[in-house]
Amino acid sequence: MPHYEYHCDACDTTFNATLTLREHEEERLRCPQCGSEKVHQLVSTFSAVTSKKS
Repeated sequence: MPHYEYHCDACDTTFNATLTLREHEEERLRCPQCGSEKVHQLVSTFSAVTSKKS
């Protein structure tokens, strides 16, 4: 499942959330620190884990 990084404007906390694509599109996230809905997604890197060695 994808990991998303968010930032809360109310308490200045950065946190991660593991969401399915459906949850990411439909769900209103709340900050785990203060409970505010004033959160926005941060731009972060993408990495994939595979079973093959390079």
